Amino acid sequence: MTPGEPADPLEDAVLAARLFTLAPHTFKGMTLRGSSPAREALVVALAGAIPLRRLPGHVDDERLLGGIDLASSLAAGRPVHQTGLIEEARGGALIAGMAERMDGSIAGRLAQALDDGETALVLLDDAAEPEEAPPASLTERLAFACDLSASRRWQGVVLEPCAGSLAAVEPLDDAAHRALAVTAEALGVDSLRALIFAGEAARGLAALAGRTAADKADLAGAVRLVLAPRATRLPPQEQDAPPEDTPPPPPDGERDDSTDNEQHQSDPDLSEILVEAAKAAIPAGLLEQLASGKAPRRASSSGTGQKRKAATRGKPLGARPGMPRGGAKLALIDSLRAAVPWQAVRRREAGGDSASAIIMRKEDLRIRRFEERTARVTIFAVDASGSAAAARLAEAKGAVELMLAQAYVTRSEVALVAFRGTSAELLLPPTRSLTRARRTLAELPGGGGTPLALGLNAAREVAEAVIAKGRSAALVILTDGRANIAADGSAGRPQAMLDAETAARAIALRGIDSLVIDISARPGPEGATLAGALGGRFLALPRADARMLQAAINAVQPSARAA
Repeated sequence: MTPGEPADPLEDAVLAARLFTLAPHTFKGMTLRGSSPAREALVVALAGAIPLRRLPGHVDDERLLGGIDLASSLAAGRPVHQTGLIEEARGGALIAGMAERMDGSIAGRLAQALDDGETALVLLDDAAEPEEAPPASLTERLAFACDLSASRRWQGVVLEPCAGSLAAVEPLDDAAHRALAVTAEALGVDSLRALIFAGEAARGLAALAGRTAADKADLAGAVRLVLAPRATRLPPQEQDAPPEDTPPPPPDGERDDSTDNEQHQSDPDLSEILVEAAKAAIPAGLLEQLASGKAPRRASSSGTGQKRKAATRGKPLGARPGMPRGGAKLALIDSLRAAVPWQAVRRREAGGDSASAIIMRKEDLRIRRFEERTARVTIFAVDASGSAAAARLAEAKGAVELMLAQAYVTRSEVALVAFRGTSAELLLPPTRSLTRARRTLAELPGGGGTPLALGLNAAREVAEAVIAKGRSAALVILTDGRANIAADGSAGRPQAMLDAETAARAIALRGIDSLVIDISARPGPEGATLAGALGGRFLALPRADARMLQAAINAVQPSARAA
């Protein structure tokens, strides 16, 4: 590395991995973001230092936590327990790939195991978007988060053995704890776990170097490894103090004690050193977000439709007690597993022997559960009126085409309602067909008055029809909000605005998610007022192009809610 060149992120990741292997149950684990050769090399090095047990993507409770081994129990005539992955990983760690897709129930069980000290965890974050991330319940419990997507190295990754042990390092003093706390507060890190991890990391760095006490460099390293990746704001900039008049020098032969004291007090304290170290250690991508005033945001939705429980198809969930009726399927294996532990008692009650058939009862029955995502339909309601219609329609057409291009990935569909003059029309019913959309969009007319109420009513009717089919709907309304045509087709701004507010409140009462985008040259207050009546979001994008419009829609899409 040449002077002035930024350090490769793999260097800090290797250092964090050494700390983790030094005391796995102290640091709990680490998150490795970015699929790259560097991450693969680091995982191989970790596997050589501690045992790693792979966690399947769709693991069930029995495999994770352990339970009844059904085949062995039936053969032995008595309950035979099997160990779970958490127990098998004792002394090492579980490693979970594609952790950003981990189910919340599995994350909860792993979080409990981390709190109980039963295991450690390595999360492989393969998210393609900054908003995607593994469950926060896990990442908060892991000491280190390393992003290796920009790493240019992958050879020679070795976790060198440490020169000491964590137990041999003295606890931090009050001044060190206070400096770490001040640094965490300056970075907007409000987690006590992070503060504890930072203190242990400072001691761990001293142990790696064979020292028995942590120094300033160890504290700065702990801030770099633990606190900087968790920053939610930039440290405040100190204002330059105005120059003061320089006092005259003391007479010869006399010593000015006050000057010595002032020089001593002017030395930066430990917290200032750590804050400066944190500024330099904030990752480039995170630094850009913080500099623009955007705190890191972790969305709970991938942009697809709502999650809902299903009886026959979808992602398998754990079985639950219940009767197999109403389309629900019997979970035979789970039902047998629930009945086996009680066979000895039931056979004694029934006067049977160990060779008799399995005695099943109603409370043993389990039914399968599934979770499926409903298709999401984004309904564009476009104001095609006035002199600015050409620009609005061009951007709407581009945004619809861009969103349709990703329809097969996000299971989404697009519909288009245009309103102008004295009418509103559904020009494009919900579709994934890019060819059909382009043909319809090419014929989209413009000009005339602004019948906003009619457009909102038409969009609501389309959304209600979508919801009635079991899908989720979201409205994207492109308008400046300046209605001048009433719901009955008559001209007049006061009545038109009143009708538009009534139509907007009907959408809000129906619980339909909405977004108002004002892309007029000079956005006014009408758009924000309309968004308030809709109970939705508002964006003013006076110079938006199609890609900016698509990015804005994706950024504010509401999180998936259980049906």
